[in-house]
Amino acid sequence: MPDIVTRFAPSPTGHLHIGGARTAVFCWLLARHFGGRFYLRIEDTDPLRSKQEYTDAILASMRWLGLDWDGPPVFQSRRADLYDGLADMLLASGHAYWCGCTPEEVEAMREIARQNGAKPRYSGKCRERRLGPGQGRCLRLKIPLTGKIVFDDMVKGRIVVDAGELDDMVIRRADGMPTYNLAVVADDNDMGVTHVIRGDDHVSNTPRQILIYQALGLPVPRFGHVPMILGHDRRKLSKRHGARSVIEYQRDGLLPQALVSYLARLGWSRGNQELFTPEELVRYFDGGNLNPAAAAFDPAKLEWTNARFMRSMPPDDLARHVAPFARDAGFVDTPEERLAELCVLFRERATDLRALAQCFRPLLVPAAELAVHEKDAARHLTDEGKNHLRALAAVFRSCDPFDAETVNAALDAYVADNSLTFKQVAPPLRTALMGFMGGSHLNDTMAFLGREETLARLRRATEFADEKKSQS
Repeated sequence: MPDIVTRFAPSPTGHLHIGGARTAVFCWLLARHFGGRFYLRIEDTDPLRSKQEYTDAILASMRWLGLDWDGPPVFQSRRADLYDGLADMLLASGHAYWCGCTPEEVEAMREIARQNGAKPRYSGKCRERRLGPGQGRCLRLKIPLTGKIVFDDMVKGRIVVDAGELDDMVIRRADGMPTYNLAVVADDNDMGVTHVIRGDDHVSNTPRQILIYQALGLPVPRFGHVPMILGHDRRKLSKRHGARSVIEYQRDGLLPQALVSYLARLGWSRGNQELFTPEELVRYFDGGNLNPAAAAFDPAKLEWTNARFMRSMPPDDLARHVAPFARDAGFVDTPEERLAELCVLFRERATDLRALAQCFRPLLVPAAELAVHEKDAARHLTDEGKNHLRALAAVFRSCDPFDAETVNAALDAYVADNSLTFKQVAPPLRTALMGFMGGSHLNDTMAFLGREETLARLRRATEFADEKKSQS
């Protein structure tokens, strides 16, 4: 099989959004599955709307998602000579002509067509006038008057368009700038692109681009048009459906692997498998099984996907991902090995990295700064509860080594020796250690805190309860 070459071509007029990111994922996967090449092209020919900050954000989002590209990014704004060369070739071969019609004249032609019940279009007035270049003149492609444009879409199957339905499209504007269709054909051919995967809002452009390829005698790539992603109500996706830009998901604490897996499943499937590692996606995604029906974006399913990835990820890897969020939460000096221990304790209790980092707070602040939930304290730090904490302090002080297994055995022995139940002892102990009725297993919590911090928290809890009692 010849090399597969794909590309992703965003415009830097905004941040990379979910729909664009999914297209990038599909293009990247197809190239990587076949050991081909994946290029990134920045379509920045609109100087008024294109901004460097958006270009930088797109590149950063792609890197965060793990969608590495081959070679440096290509910028359309730096390729005017390529576009001019192809436009001149089309003119010289008789496949293009100069048009002097003003925008007002063209709109009048379209209005006449509408009134006649025909498709609004340019009439071809300048097609045979043999005009030369001049002020206000654009260059148009001569569309065949008869015949059909046929292509086999990777998603939608065979698509047939009657050439008579198309008008002679502009390929170079009066200001000398190439139009989208000419620039895309020039770029894709120059970059050796073999497969074009994009949103189905581009279906109408494809026959026009095929005609440009044919007029230039160039090979036509394979096209695949994926349906737009919809909201849960089957309407156009927007922020009200929970959709955000990729950079916002990164800031919200999603794992890139989880977002890539979720996006891949929006319009592609492999049996009933729901979660895919990047390696699995590369192995299985061959361009088949792309669904022609629009997929619905479900924020809850994305959250579930992220939680599953967090729980299955090796603790050391998860610690590297959560470290920036821990720093944002104020824990700048916590080593990653300590974060890895905390990940094991709390990852079942959070669905994103930001929430996970917040779970760490009770175990990373010293006893004196531990926030105590007053209702939990009032309920569990009673006189009986305080007596248990004082007794347990003596028990835990003698534990050697002070690890989860030893502490757990000591706690079990205290409960058994005093004819107690665990429900009598655990609530005051948990409230003392965490400041509220939450957290991980008690023995794991104490092992993480260590002997001195554990004893300090038991002492702090009894003092807190005594202070509250004296105030009442």
